[in-house]
Amino acid sequence: MQSFYEATVVRSERPHLTGRRAADVCIVGGGLAGLSTALGLVERGVRDLVVLEAQQVGFGASGRNGGFVFGGYSLDCADLLKILGARRARELYTLTTDAVDLMRQRIERYSIACDATHAGVILANWFDEPARLDAQRRLMRESFGVDWEPLSASALAAQLKTERYHGGLLERNAFHFHPLKYVLGVAAAVEAAGAQIYEQSPVVRLQSYGSGFLVATAGGAVEARHVVLAGGGYARNVYRQVERAVLPIATYVMATEPLGARLKEAIGTAAAVYDTRFAFDYYRPLPDTRILWGGRISVLNREPQAIARLLRRDLLKVYPQLHDVRIEHAWGGLMSYARHKMPQIGQSAEGVWYAVGFGGHGMAPTTVSGELLAAAIAGERPVPEAFATFGLTHTFGTFGLAAAQLTYSTMQARDALATRRRRSS
Repeated sequence: MQSFYEATVVRSERPHLTGRRAADVCIVGGGLAGLSTALGLVERGVRDLVVLEAQQVGFGASGRNGGFVFGGYSLDCADLLKILGARRARELYTLTTDAVDLMRQRIERYSIACDATHAGVILANWFDEPARLDAQRRLMRESFGVDWEPLSASALAAQLKTERYHGGLLERNAFHFHPLKYVLGVAAAVEAAGAQIYEQSPVVRLQSYGSGFLVATAGGAVEARHVVLAGGGYARNVYRQVERAVLPIATYVMATEPLGARLKEAIGTAAAVYDTRFAFDYYRPLPDTRILWGGRISVLNREPQAIARLLRRDLLKVYPQLHDVRIEHAWGGLMSYARHKMPQIGQSAEGVWYAVGFGGHGMAPTTVSGELLAAAIAGERPVPEAFATFGLTHTFGTFGLAAAQLTYSTMQARDALATRRRRSS
């Protein structure tokens, strides 16, 4: 099956790199991290730049994720606070809420038609433990300066027609959208400013060259003063120092058939939803009355039919009234994940810039990375030193993947056990 996102866009062909050319900046990766860096640079007047994409713009996680745009990182905010302390944790979190605002501004500024729905995101409590939500709301208000709105169990049930949830919190400043349309819109804005994007141009070699770097593809090469690596979970055999710090984890998403009036039998809100389990579901209503549903990260890159079966089962656990609904699209692919669950943003000792490891919470943090790297390359300000705390930590390849799968499976089992205990009590 084709992803819903790919099925609903019209792509323009871009050339692949041939011959040799020079540029001030060469960005490896045509996902949102690379393109946000490019757009941040052209907005600062740096337009002599090239983006090299191995497949097509938005091919990776940037163009096929759940479409949630909200603050924070994959690392839990409570853990961010413990590691960095109050001041630096709030500084990094505020970067993401600023990025949410910046994405809104860019949608308007560049007229990006990406089905943006400004209805917020709901954190739904899977467990009948109000203290979970109370603690989360207090943490966000006191430590990060944001006040998520409480939703009682009855108020949430009026919006989400299921018995699975026990109240929730609404992050009103969040929104959701068609991520591939947004990425393509950012790419168009970059090109309109005079920068060049090459597709089907995988990088095969990166080496020092004079006072900069030589970035070689199968068909050509770019001489550049600055190089940015933003290949996500797909970068291979280009720059080991960055690649060995990334776990390529598979994620799964599906979309139902259009439900028409039946949508309100299950979902009576325009907000996006995720729940309080470690291994949570996330979903949202689409403008054409489909439900887009995601979850179940794994080290296995499953076939679409298997993804559809797994996620349909999860959907029906929450909304059994949709038992006869057809799944029209199911897809998966790799995202980049770091052991410490924070994005890796900075510059190596050799002078290579990098932006990787955004995990499953990437739309705002990838925009953050673009702004930070663009500002640093343009000489405006350095990358905040707090990101150095989360460096290029070695993931140990196959062993790291096995550990990640074990951790996820263990937490899934813990969620299931907690659910059973609550029901029996």
